[in-house]
Amino acid sequence: MRYGFIERHDREFSVRRMCEVLHVSRSGYYEWRDRPASERARQNEALLVHIRRVHEQSRQAYGAKKSWLELKDQGIACGKHRVARLRKEAGIEARRKRRFRITVENHATAPPAPNLVQQRFNVGEPNRVWVGDMTFIRTRSGFLYLAVLLDLFGRRVVGWSMSDRPNLELVMGALKMAIEQRSPGRGLIHHSDQGSIYAAKDYRQFMHLRGIRPSMSAKGNAYDNAVAESFFGNLKNELIHHIDFDSRDAARMAIFDYIEVFYNRRRKHQSLGYVSPMQFERQHGVT
Repeated sequence: MRYGFIERHDREFSVRRMCEVLHVSRSGYYEWRDRPASERARQNEALLVHIRRVHEQSRQAYGAKKSWLELKDQGIACGKHRVARLRKEAGIEARRKRRFRITVENHATAPPAPNLVQQRFNVGEPNRVWVGDMTFIRTRSGFLYLAVLLDLFGRRVVGWSMSDRPNLELVMGALKMAIEQRSPGRGLIHHSDQGSIYAAKDYRQFMHLRGIRPSMSAKGNAYDNAVAESFFGNLKNELIHHIDFDSRDAARMAIFDYIEVFYNRRRKHQSLGYVSPMQFERQHGVT
């Protein structure tokens, strides 16, 4: 391992000095360097190529365990500890997650809906509880606003909408998409924060006519809507914080790809047994 470190850094520091610090001989290092690569070393190099590919495919979101599981899913035989070691040696790390911030909005004067969820985020059936929230994305053309609804059963984004303005049409678009895609029965719980848009009379009336029960977090408590907050944290950590969008259209395309191609279909979730939301639903017979 020490010889490998010296080889990787021989353009930054002198070999003599590194050998002194690491307590190895220069002759031993040069003998090791000039030795033909072993079969194990060649296998490690080949595996590292796959590890780097999975790292990029996962938008640099996976740690060692998820990377190992993804490699297994792709038919690449390897050990979990071997993957962890090679990642560490190559300096491959998952992007650091930023903690969400609690934001207090100007709330509607109408009384909020009761909190029917009470941080019970494990739901045994689909279309029993949907959680919703909205956020904004900076672009060089101005803010783009995104509203989403996730089904707590499989953490799938079942509805989403984007707009230049944070208005009723934005959240209504996400709700209409979710209803069209899922056709939920009456009694579905719709959980959100106490934002004025979610408390709007027209929005509540729309839900009432379809038998949807409104539920709201306690004022200023982001943990009451932690699944939606977590989704936005992943979106921003794995996509938004690393791209300078030239336009709203560019951001729209990237977010569509993140939600429909990566998050719903491919992104592994620890809470789902390391499968994606759509894989989890298929395992449980959800069509």
